[in-house]
Amino acid sequence: MITLRLDPELEQHINVTAKNLGLTKSELIRKSISTYLENLNSLSPWELGEEYFGKYSSGLGNLSTDRKELIKNKIRAKRR
Repeated sequence: MITLRLDPELEQHINVTAKNLGLTKSELIRKSISTYLENLNSLSPWELGEEYFGKYSSGLGNLSTDRKELIKNKIRAKRR
């Protein structure tokens, strides 16, 4: 058995959430801790796709900030 102290806001949030889900506070806390511990060892989205990020790099570091200008220049170059 574990006893813990919660700040009033967190305790109220647990009370409301448990009531909305039709669970006891103990069930909600058990499930929450269990889910947290399972996810603790799982890979993050970054870690899952790390080998693919930047794989086909253009070499330009300004694609997200200057995208409109870069597109305009491409279109102008095709029209010439």
